[in-house]
This record gives sequence, structure tokens and C-alpha cells, in this order.
Amino acid sequence: MIPTLLGISVLIFFIINLAPGSPIEQKIQAIRFSGGESAGSIGRGGSQGVSNEVIEALKKQYGFDKPIHVRYGIWLQNLAKLDFGKSFTYEEPVVDVIVSKFPVSLQFGIASIILSYLISIPLGIYMAIKDGKAFDIATSMFLFVAYSIPAFVLGILLIVFFSGNSFLNLFPIGGLYSDNYEYLSGWDKFVDRVHHFILPLTAYTIGSFTTLALLMKNSLLEEIKKDYIRTARAKGLDEKTVYLKHALRNALIPIVTGIGSILTVFFAGGILIETIFQLDGIGLLNYKSVLSRDYNVIMGLLFMQALLYLVGNLLSDLLYVVVDPRIDYN
Repeated sequence: MIPTLLGISVLIFFIINLAPGSPIEQKIQAIRFSGGESAGSIGRGGSQGVSNEVIEALKKQYGFDKPIHVRYGIWLQNLAKLDFGKSFTYEEPVVDVIVSKFPVSLQFGIASIILSYLISIPLGIYMAIKDGKAFDIATSMFLFVAYSIPAFVLGILLIVFFSGNSFLNLFPIGGLYSDNYEYLSGWDKFVDRVHHFILPLTAYTIGSFTTLALLMKNSLLEEIKKDYIRTARAKGLDEKTVYLKHALRNALIPIVTGIGSILTVFFAGGILIETIFQLDGIGLLNYKSVLSRDYNVIMGLLFMQALLYLVGNLLSDLLYVVVDPRIDYN
């Protein structure tokens, strides 16, 4: 994990810092358009109409007065202390900016993971048991249709049909809570939150839900074709025992592979979904940081996502041993 993470840090830093449109150029443009300096185009040694002293001061302020390899060394040293520097846009430490967006994305991420596994695994098992029958055919058709609809399109359709007054007015259009949230009692606050959660959570969950259900079904169907299942049936065991005791444990191995992604719930969030439902989360922060060339925030987000992804892979490897005792890393 350590050399992989080091390689990721190199790619993140150099690709982002070599991309056009640095924060310095953004600030120079802002100075020019604000009328602080006369208009002009950015030149090689500076910007026409913006003095070299101002440019050099900006470079020193944002740490761009040193060679890129020196800046990478400084960034790597600070990285060991989880110090990603200060956001150019928010003028706050990057960690504080990211943590301030956690609650929104984390709530939806955890809820979507729990719902996906609690519903799709039992559903996939039952579809495998009823393979080829009416329930399996109808459910499979529904899942394929649901999977084919992009999450942001589904979000728009949910708002059109279930919010406002176009068709039904069952749910709020967006936001996390009502305007009078502070004046509600404890139970009413919970109900209000759930009321606001239903539509965006549906849009968040639909993709992973359909994938897991079909994966669970196909994995279980693959297991019941193997010789040890035929042997279990030959011993006179009933179908329930064959499926749930013998086949299920091995069928869960492909599902365990994806469990490592559970740590990425800290960064769950789709740009379009958060925009549609007026949610100020990680996805929207990522998008805004790219637009404003907020290098420190972009690098902080990418590095933390990579770290959680690698830790998640380690978690998946450890869970393999729990699910299948035949696996031994020793």
C-alpha cells in the first residue's frame, strides 16, 4: 500500500500542477476584471497590465515561487501530518473545508450502503431460488430498467412526479430539512429528515442496488451447479439447507470484493445529484474546486479517496478469510 500511495501522490501532484489555469492565473484574471489593474493578457514573464511585483507576491503567497519538485517535497512532508495546506478559494485549511462537507455525503453514503446490502442480497438469493419463474423474470426486468436509467435522470423524474405540483406533491424538492426544522420536536425532526432523504437516497442507491442484486443471484446460481452441491442434494438435504448453508457462503465471495468500497462513503456524492437536490456535499465541492483551480482541495480530496480505497481493498482481503476459511494468506 505504501509504494502505491506514494506513486498516487506523485501522479496527483504533478498532473494537477502541470495542468493549465493555475491559481495564480485565476488571481491575475480576478485583479484585471475587478479594475485593480489595467486589462491585458497573461504573458510569459507576467501579465500585461499587472506588475511583476504583484505576480511575484502572488507566487510567494501560494507557494509557486519554488521549482515543482521542491514544492512536491514540501507537500509530501506536510502530507505525513495530514496537512493539505490552505484552500485558495475558502481561505481555510483544506481538511476543515473537506470535513465541513462530510455530513451531507456521509449520511447519504452510509444509508445507501446499508439499504443496498440489506435489500439486494436477500432479493438476489430469492431470485436465484425462483430462477426462471414469474417472480425472477419480473424482478429482473425491473432491475434492468432501473439500472439503465442514469442516477441524475432518475432524480429529475422523481422531482417531476413526486415533488412540486406537476403530478404529486409528496416530497420536498430539495434540501436536507425544512425551514422550521429548529422549532420541531425530536421525533418530528427525524421524520422531517427522512422525508427529505427519500428522493435523493433513491437516486443515490439505484445503481449499486441493481448491480448487487444481480451479482448475488448469478453468483448463487453458479455455486449450485458445482459438484459439492450435487453431493449435498444426494445426501437428502432440503433445498433451503443446500442454498443457505452450503452454497450461500461461497456465493458471497464476489459480494465481499465490493465491501471494501464501503469506506468510500466518506466521499459519496454525485455532482449532478447534489445539484439537483440542492445538497452541499463532497461531489459539489470537488466540482467547484476544479472550476476554481483550487489545487490544494483537489489534491486533498484525491489523496484521501485513494487512501480509503486502498484501505478498503485490504478490508476486502481480510473478509475473504472470514467468508471462506480455505483462504490463508500465511
